[in-house]
Amino acid sequence: MSKEGMECSFCGRKKEETNLLIAGVDAHICDSCVSQAYGILSEEIEEESTSKNSDLVVKKPREIKEFLDQYIIGQDQTKKTMAVAVYNHYKRLTQPDTSSEEVEIEKSNMVLVGDTGTGKTLIAKTIAKMLNVPFSIVDATVLTQAGYVGEDVESILSRLLQAADYDVESAERGIVFIDEIDKIARKGDNPSITRDVSGEGVQQALLKLLEGTVVNVAPKGGRKHPDQKFIEVNTKNILFIAGGAFAGIQRNISKRLNRQAVGFGASLSEDRVDDKNLLQYIIPTDLKNFGLIPEIIGRLPVLSYMNPLDATALRAILTEPKNSLIKQYTKLFQMDGIEFTVDEEALNYIVEKAIEYKLGARGLRSLCEAIFTDAMFDMPSTDETSFEVTRAYAESKLSSTMLKQLKQAS
Repeated sequence: MSKEGMECSFCGRKKEETNLLIAGVDAHICDSCVSQAYGILSEEIEEESTSKNSDLVVKKPREIKEFLDQYIIGQDQTKKTMAVAVYNHYKRLTQPDTSSEEVEIEKSNMVLVGDTGTGKTLIAKTIAKMLNVPFSIVDATVLTQAGYVGEDVESILSRLLQAADYDVESAERGIVFIDEIDKIARKGDNPSITRDVSGEGVQQALLKLLEGTVVNVAPKGGRKHPDQKFIEVNTKNILFIAGGAFAGIQRNISKRLNRQAVGFGASLSEDRVDDKNLLQYIIPTDLKNFGLIPEIIGRLPVLSYMNPLDATALRAILTEPKNSLIKQYTKLFQMDGIEFTVDEEALNYIVEKAIEYKLGARGLRSLCEAIFTDAMFDMPSTDETSFEVTRAYAESKLSSTMLKQLKQAS
């Protein structure tokens, strides 16, 4: 075709009627059609982004806490902190691109500190029930520095990708709960000949992930190798929540509080502290003294704590939550046509033993299993239609030997 006879394959304009005519293999397109196509494409991308963000149902912090209240007893301060962090995360995701604005909202990664069995992981799992974003729980104890036996830090994102059914855009607005964060604490301040490959090295590798960066992730997890295909994941909008028991951190808190109270000007009324719950006084400095590096503490700006469980809380855990232990056993017996009841004295006895042997909330399940196992074994084969648990029955099923075994297993 001669240059004079060339025309746009889309609008039919002659070459003389256009400013620019771009030639393809066997077709042409003019500058006007290119501009129009660009406008249509921009609108489609914006609509798709808006529709994805509109899928997020933004629940107010009070609504989030009310949902948590159905499953978790007490821990009001932590539930409020968690509700605000999740709510702010939602608001970040529903905002349009803020790159051109002066104020850019940063995510509020958080860390939960609390004794084992106080409900750190339970809060994370309960949040997962109500979220409209991918959610994954990972264990920090399996992570090692890159190049050593174990899992690389990028495996955290592999699990999030799996939770999002490998939808990268969906995974990039998800939430990750890193459990046992205290297990990667620095082993000591003194330099050592041996490398701390599962401690400080992992903390260093986590820094960029927590702050926000593009990471090459192995789709199926495992070790990286040169011929492997990777998926690029941007962690800028992923909310990270870390949890750990930080066993022994109370000593650091107590030492700091006592040091502050020394001197003639110290007021006894102001410096009086609750020795039974020292975690409520925790500050970032305590995490640093425990072994977390300052850089990672700065990237986990929201710090909250879990209150220890007393008798009242343990008693409530048995019966009040939506999925409480007694409700679960009632359902199990009901499926066999058996009416299951537990009197107050028996419930109080279970709580007493959980406190006496320091079994915590996890120990309640172990105690219940030890008491109810014989009945669950025998009764489905009989014609009995009711089963009442009294204190005398519970005491007869819990021998001292069994209690010692439960304590060792907890």
